[in-house]
Amino acid sequence: MMTHELCCVGHITKDKIVTTRKTVYMPGGTSFYFSHAIKNFPDVDYLLVTALAETEMAAVDELRADGIHVEVMPSEHTVYFENIYGENQDNRTQRVLAKADPFTVERLAKIEPAKIYHLGSLLADDFSLEVVRYLAGKGLVSIDSQGYLREVRGEDVFAVDWPEKKDFLRHVHFLKANEHEMEVLTGSARPREAGKILYDWGVKEVLLTFGSLGSVIYDGETFHRIPAYIPRETVDATGAGDTYMTGYLYQRSKGKSIDEAGRFAAAMSTMKIEGTGPFRGTSEAVVRLMETAERRLPDLD
Repeated sequence: MMTHELCCVGHITKDKIVTTRKTVYMPGGTSFYFSHAIKNFPDVDYLLVTALAETEMAAVDELRADGIHVEVMPSEHTVYFENIYGENQDNRTQRVLAKADPFTVERLAKIEPAKIYHLGSLLADDFSLEVVRYLAGKGLVSIDSQGYLREVRGEDVFAVDWPEKKDFLRHVHFLKANEHEMEVLTGSARPREAGKILYDWGVKEVLLTFGSLGSVIYDGETFHRIPAYIPRETVDATGAGDTYMTGYLYQRSKGKSIDEAGRFAAAMSTMKIEGTGPFRGTSEAVVRLMETAERRLPDLD
C-alpha cells in the first residue's frame, strides 16, 4: 500500500466572509486552504481526507481537477462558518451555522497511510482522542489547536480551554497555536514559558504564531524566532494560519530545517494575505519574497 508524504484530514467548509469592503461566499476550512496551497508544489505526494455534504461537492471536484487526490467521507451537513473581520485583519468574529459529522477511526482505517497527518480541527469534536492516538501509530500527527478551543453555543463561538489537552498532546509531533490559543492552553502570554509547557506535555515542535509580529518554534532545545514578512497590502487574512502550516509541513517533509521551514511558511502566509482566496504561488516566488520583503522578528518574552 502506498504511503503518502503528507495527508491533511479536515472538513471543507462553506464560508461567509464579511470585511469592511465586501461580503463573499466561498469554500473554506483548513483542508481547503491547505490543499489549494500544496497543489503548487508538485514534488510532494499529498492526500486530502475530507467530509462534506453532497451539495458542496463542487469544491472537491475542483481539487480533483487540479490533480489533488481526495478521499471523501459522506456527511449529512457541511460545516458553515460566518467570519466577520474589522479593519484589523488579526481580529475576527465567528459564528457556526451548521456542523458536519466528525472523523472516526473506522473511516480513517480505510485510507492509505501517510508519514505526516495534519488535522485541521475546526470544532472540538472533529477528532477524538481515539482518532489522534490511532493516527499517531501510523505517522507524525500535526494539529492546529484552534478547533479544540472553540465551543459552539447556539450559533456563537466561544474561546474555551481544551479539557483533555495533556492526553491528546502526548501523541502530537507538531502543534500550532496563535497568541490567544497559546495563552488559553498554557495560562502564559510569554512565548518562552508557553513553549516549554507545551513541549513538556509531549509536543515535539511547538509553533506559536503572532500574526504580523512573527512566530516562534520550539523544539525542546532552541527557540527559533521566525520573522513576519510585511505584506505590501493586506487583502484577505482568512486561511493565513493554514497556509503557514502548509509551508512548514511541506518543507519539513522534504528534510528542511526548522528555521528554513518556518521562514518559508511565514513568507507563504504573507503572499496569501496579499490576495483573495487560497495561496497561489511558486517556491521561487516565496523565496523572492523572503529576500525582498520588510521583516519583523517576534519577541520571546
